[in-house]
Amino acid sequence: MASSSQEKMPVEALETVESARVSGADAKSAAHQSPDDFGYTPAEQRKIIHRVDRRLVLTVGAMYCISLMDRTNLGAANIAGMKTELVLIDSRYGIISLVFFITYVLFQPPSTVIVRKIGPRIHLAAITVLWGAVMIGMGFVNRWEDMAGMRVVLGVLEAGFFPSCVYLLSTWYTRYEVGKRNSVFYLVGCCASAFAGILAYGIMQMAGLAGLSGWRWIFIIEGIITILLGIAGYWLLVDFPDSKRHTWGFLNQKERDWICARVNLDRGDVKPQPFSLKKYLRPGLDLKTWVFAMIFFNTTTVTYALAYFLPIILMQNMGFDVGQAQCLIAPPYAFAGIIIYGTGWIGDKYRLRGPIIVFNALLCLIGLPIMGFHANAGVRYFGVFLVTAGANANVPAAMSYQANNIRGQWKRAFCSATFVSFGGIGGIAGSLVFRDQDAPTYRPGLYACIASTLLTLLLVGGLSVYFYFANRKADRGEKELECDLDDNYEPGFRYTY
Repeated sequence: MASSSQEKMPVEALETVESARVSGADAKSAAHQSPDDFGYTPAEQRKIIHRVDRRLVLTVGAMYCISLMDRTNLGAANIAGMKTELVLIDSRYGIISLVFFITYVLFQPPSTVIVRKIGPRIHLAAITVLWGAVMIGMGFVNRWEDMAGMRVVLGVLEAGFFPSCVYLLSTWYTRYEVGKRNSVFYLVGCCASAFAGILAYGIMQMAGLAGLSGWRWIFIIEGIITILLGIAGYWLLVDFPDSKRHTWGFLNQKERDWICARVNLDRGDVKPQPFSLKKYLRPGLDLKTWVFAMIFFNTTTVTYALAYFLPIILMQNMGFDVGQAQCLIAPPYAFAGIIIYGTGWIGDKYRLRGPIIVFNALLCLIGLPIMGFHANAGVRYFGVFLVTAGANANVPAAMSYQANNIRGQWKRAFCSATFVSFGGIGGIAGSLVFRDQDAPTYRPGLYACIASTLLTLLLVGGLSVYFYFANRKADRGEKELECDLDDNYEPGFRYTY
C-alpha cells in the first residue's frame, strides 16, 4: 500500500482552471477556489462524477472498441479467405500487419497538441469517420499491395485516437480515481476483442452476397459501424474540463469548475500553460517518460501478438476448425475483463500501481509456458486465458501508473503521445514475433513474449525504488517533485508506487 506521504498535501490556496480560448480570444485566469467553495453535498458530488463516467468513459470506450476491432480483424479475415484471394504467401501477411504501425507511431506525437487546440469532439469524431471509410475500401481490394497501402492510411488516421483518449481521461479525474476509469475504458475495448471473432464468423456467412467473399464483408460491415459510431461521437464526446467549448447536454459551467478545482487540489496542474515546442518536448529529457513507454511496449508486444495470431494459433497449433477458432477467442477475453476491472478497482482503493503490473505480468509468465509447451491442446488453451488476462490487464494498469506519476498539462500531453507510440512499436514487434516458418509451435514468438514480460518486472522494480527514495527526499523538504523552475504548480506532489 502506498504510504500516506504519497497523498497530495493540503495547500492554503488553490488555482482553478484558466479559461480556454473562446472564439480565438486569449485565456483568462479564474479566481482561486477550493472544491468545498461550490457547496455541493457528497451525494451531489457523486452524481456529477457518475455523469462524467457515463458520458466520457463509456463514449471513448465504445469508440476504442471499434478502433481495436478495426485494427485487429486481419486475423479473422485471413482465415476467412483473404489469405487465398490476396495470395498472402511468405511474409506478406506479416507486412500487411506491420505497415499499419509505422504511420501509427509516426503520427501520434502531434495528436495530443491537435486535440487540445481543436477539441476532442471534432478531432476524434472526424478521424473515426475517415478510418471507417478506409475500412470499407479494404473490402474491395484485389491485391495484397493495395491492402498494405490501405493499412498505411488506416495507421495515419488511428494514430490520433488512443493517445488523445488517454490524455483526455487523465484530465477529468484525480490520481486515485483514474485506475478504475482506465480499466473500464479498456474493458469496453476488450469486448471488441472478445466478440470480434464471433461477429466476424457471423459476417462471414454473407459470403456470396453481391458477389463478395465473406472476408470482404467483415471489413465492409465493420467500416459502416465505425462511421455510424464516429457520427454519434461528435454529439456524445466531451471536451477538456477547463474548456469553454460547447458540449451537448453535459455539465454546466459551475460543475466543470468544481471538477477543475478538485483535480487541481489533487495534483495542481489543471491550468494549461501557453504552448511552446520547448516546453512540450522537455519531458523527453526525463528518463521516467521512456521507462513508462518501455513498459507499455512490452505489454502491447504480447497483446497485439495475441490479437493478430490467436485465431491462427488456435487452428494450426491446437487443431480447431475455422468456426471454433473464431468463437474460442471470446472466453479468454471475457476472463481478461474480470481481471482488468478487479485489478483497476484494487489499484485505486489501495493506491497501488507497480504491484498491480507485477501481478499481471506474473499471470503472463505462468500462462506463456503452458500455452506453448504442454502436450494437451485443452491445457494449452487454458494458458491462453492466463496470458490474455495478464497482458490486457496491464494496458490500463500501465496507463494509470504513468498518469499518477507525471504532472503538467503539456508533459501529460507529450507523455501520452510517447507512451502510446511505444505501444504502437510493440504492435510492430507483436506482428512479427509469430512467424509462418515457426508454425505450429511458434517457440521464438513465445520466448520473445516471455522476455518482454520479464523486462517489465525489472523496469517496475527500478521505478519503485526510485519513487520511494524521491518521496523520502520530498518529505524531508530537500526537493519538490515534478516541478520545473519556471512552473507554478502547487507543492506537495508525491509519486505512487
